[in-house]
Amino acid sequence: MVLPENPVTLTAEQIAALNRELANMRHDINNNLSLVLAAVELIRAKPHMTERMTGTLIEQPPKITQAMQKFSAEFEKIFSLKRE
Repeated sequence: MVLPENPVTLTAEQIAALNRELANMRHDINNNLSLVLAAVELIRAKPHMTERMTGTLIEQPPKITQAMQKFSAEFEKIFSLKRE
């Protein structure tokens, strides 16, 4: 990642936008982790549900990655960062 050479000043709007994106990311990740926890608890209580809940477990990591990538893209845009 190529960092800016000079100090970066953010407007109040940019800070608010980053804060919103961060809050959205936290919310999305918490939802995904809650689904993981619920699936594990259901598997423990009802082992016959393992196959069905495995699908739910497998779906969550890509969703977490997507939430983090979305925030990273907004962060890079606001700070004018470029990937090498």
